[in-house]
Amino acid sequence: MNSPSHRLGDLQLRILQVLWAAPDSSVADVHAVLKPERELAHTTVATMLRKMEARSLVTHREEGRSFLYRALVAAEDVNRSVGRHLVERLFEGSLADAVSHLLTTRDVSREELDQLAKLIADAKRRTQ
Repeated sequence: MNSPSHRLGDLQLRILQVLWAAPDSSVADVHAVLKPERELAHTTVATMLRKMEARSLVTHREEGRSFLYRALVAAEDVNRSVGRHLVERLFEGSLADAVSHLLTTRDVSREELDQLAKLIADAKRRTQ
């Protein structure tokens, strides 16, 4: 279970989220989505996409005079990597401490608790 580790800054993660929702987006497309959330220059988005491409997080293809970007990493892989990193760094590897923290610091619905109970039951069956 050695999947690659994805260390991402907030902006990098947000750019990936844009590309997962809309593959083959230009710098202008990504910039337009991010502009209401944060004040970024077009050139900042372009630079970040180039840096992300150098790290094999995204790729591009040329269409006319535009570069169209798409994510090379799956959302599930990034979520897994970030989650694992969070548990390791903040909770010294203790999944129980991480879950306990989440359950005591946010409102949890009955449906979410039922879903968690099912996930725990499934995990118990897999380890028997």
